[in-house]
Amino acid sequence: MAFDVARIRGLFPALGDGWIHFDGAGGMLVPEQVASAVSTAMRAPVSGPGGAFPASQRAESIVAAARRAVADLVGGDPAGVVLGPSASVLLRRLADVLSERWTIGDEVVVSRLDDEANLAPWQQVAKRVGGVVRWGEIDIETCELPAWQYETLVTARTKAVAITSASGAVGTRPDVPTVVELAKRVGAFVVVDATYAAPFVPLDLPALGADVIVVSAMAWGGPAVGALVFRDPEMLERLPSVSLEATARGPARLELGPHAYPLLAGLVASIDYLAGLDDDATGTRRERLVTSLGSAKSYHAGLLAQLSTELRALRHVMVIGDAMRRIPALAFAVAGRKAPEVAEYLASQGLCAFADDGTSGVFAALGVGEVGGAVRIGLAHYSNVFEVSQLVRVLEELR
Repeated sequence: MAFDVARIRGLFPALGDGWIHFDGAGGMLVPEQVASAVSTAMRAPVSGPGGAFPASQRAESIVAAARRAVADLVGGDPAGVVLGPSASVLLRRLADVLSERWTIGDEVVVSRLDDEANLAPWQQVAKRVGGVVRWGEIDIETCELPAWQYETLVTARTKAVAITSASGAVGTRPDVPTVVELAKRVGAFVVVDATYAAPFVPLDLPALGADVIVVSAMAWGGPAVGALVFRDPEMLERLPSVSLEATARGPARLELGPHAYPLLAGLVASIDYLAGLDDDATGTRRERLVTSLGSAKSYHAGLLAQLSTELRALRHVMVIGDAMRRIPALAFAVAGRKAPEVAEYLASQGLCAFADDGTSGVFAALGVGEVGGAVRIGLAHYSNVFEVSQLVRVLEELR
């Protein structure tokens, strides 16, 4: 494995701003190759698809390339890749079309660990049809999402199970394969939000067994583009179409309006960037992605372990949760100080981090609001040991 963080940092012009970026939860910085791909596509003549002239054919080739790139990222089939402006928009669209056949008393299972993007759509459609929302609860000590509870959460009335493959708030990676297996026993439709896992963990949709996996390119420094990937592309033909085109087939059935072609070009470049994280990665793009993300996973595991250990050594800092399987994200509270105050102090020292008041989402379930909220730290591909040490040093001074 050859994860050269110094080389990777050189790919990000934005790092020249002099700040230390622990704001990965809001999306990573953009690599130069992604910005170049978008600007190049914007300068080129690109028209709508369906024409016999080069500008139209260029549009079709960009869309096809984007579907192939996303399929390589998750181990899926390009014919099952639905593209859209964001993961949240696509999840809402998916929830709407799935629920058209639901009736009063049907159930959907969600979890306290999930981001609002994978909660609100399912809650809203359940309310609309008179359905029931059942919740997977998290362990307040470890922030684990125990898979065993799905034995009783999933019933014969369960129509859909929505679960995250990693939390961007506390870093937990739940046992998704077990949840999928339990859901499939009753024929429930399973949607996995891999937005936060995709930049750090190799994904394998066929092995996972979920019906749909969703990703957002902004999470790894790509443009504002999301994608739903159906494990079985034929399922798209069995769902109600939302397309404005009566003849739409395949992924186009869940796509609205024209695509933002320059952003799709940037999406392809961003996945190529992921495939090149490991200097020694070879083979097809899918093979290079598996190797590179495996290297990234190992590198960040070490960096996260250092950060977690050093923060826990500070008596006035409380690290929230301690899950066994994680992505490089964590949250903490500082005794006697509210989270926004801590985040402002970090900013005054040149460190970017987000504050959460703890009144919603996973932090509300943990009762974090009672201690003044939490500061969220999201490591990125370009994070290094020096930056982690700086964070610890600044927090040590904040007493």
